Amino acid sequence: MQVPGSKSLTNRWLMLGALAEGQSLVRGALASDDTSSLAGAVTNCGVHATWTAPDELTIVGCAGRPRGGSRVNLGDGGTPTRFMAAFAALADRPIVIDGSPRMRERPVAEGIAMLAALGAPIRWMESVGRLPVAVGGLRLVGSTLAVGATSSSQFVSAVMLIAPWLERGLELVFTEPPTSASYLELSISVLGRAGVPLRIERTVSGGLSRVTIEPMPLRGIDITVEPDASSAIYPLAAAALVPGTRVTVPGLPRTTAQPDRGAIDALVAMGARERTIDGSTSIEHGGVLHGIAIDASLWPDGALAIAAVAAAASGTTTITGLRTLRLKESDRIGAMATELRALGCTVSASGDALVIDPSTRHERPVTLHAHSDHRVAMSLATLGLLRPGISIDDPTCVAKSWPGFWESLAQLEGV
Repeated sequence: MQVPGSKSLTNRWLMLGALAEGQSLVRGALASDDTSSLAGAVTNCGVHATWTAPDELTIVGCAGRPRGGSRVNLGDGGTPTRFMAAFAALADRPIVIDGSPRMRERPVAEGIAMLAALGAPIRWMESVGRLPVAVGGLRLVGSTLAVGATSSSQFVSAVMLIAPWLERGLELVFTEPPTSASYLELSISVLGRAGVPLRIERTVSGGLSRVTIEPMPLRGIDITVEPDASSAIYPLAAAALVPGTRVTVPGLPRTTAQPDRGAIDALVAMGARERTIDGSTSIEHGGVLHGIAIDASLWPDGALAIAAVAAAASGTTTITGLRTLRLKESDRIGAMATELRALGCTVSASGDALVIDPSTRHERPVTLHAHSDHRVAMSLATLGLLRPGISIDDPTCVAKSWPGFWESLAQLEGV
């Protein structure tokens, strides 16, 4: 099954291309609500970002100096909103960052405080700590930034991505283990691949202690984005669920730096079989799946698919490390608990965990609610291949990350 390009990688390469001097080409890019909204936002600020093919972005960057004076709305996109705020910090005049009603509820204050600590002018337009916010208007020099525990890793990644255009670069000192460290590692990987000089210091246990990013304004980039592990988990989960099924995702390597690779490992721990076919990841049904206890703190988004698989497994599954899911497009912990209960499962939900006992499940027809959340919808949809009578109430929400999801899932019907 062909899976679209990585949303996380597309957004990161889009940021670097938008700030680079000259033309960049991002091949294999994901065209979705999130990536298109970020491309449109940077285009409003002096960049030319256009889809020159269904999966190809051509970007003419602003050489590290966005044009300010505009107002941009990133909708529901958490990553695009936070990346855009950091991008605006380099602008010659303030840029007003806004989002959907849901995005206005999500936390941005601690990330905006990072930009303020770097010297960026900040003005809250309506309510302190909530969108909309005006950012930018001074040339940033760069400095050392102490980072503690955060509600999201996205702002930390955002300041990493603008660091090559800071006169003195950036030194990040982690005073506590960082939230969603795997996504910070992904940003480090992207910067390294772009040729930015980096120094990484780690704790005894291998966690991030200090990251130093040297100033090095980039010229045009030509890069190919690998398939999205976060999207691949849904057809791979379907293969684990449905007897006689094997799904291969061409171009998704076993060694990918994408964090949701961990969710694929969880499928194997539950009893699915993994193969590598022509260098690509493949999962096949391995018999009865069994419940597991697993820490998903490095791949919380992928945990939703594992929660759905747990609803069809034998035995109880406990998934911990889900703290950041409360503040996504929906309260993903609460959403999954509610919908799995609608399937008859016994579910316990806490601040950072789901415990799923599928022994009470039924097979009566049921309409499940997506909660306007693409990952909730796609996770629950995999169960519709295993049992009849499942409907999803808001199918269009998948456009946020995989517009062609339903057509792709249809390939697995009747296998």
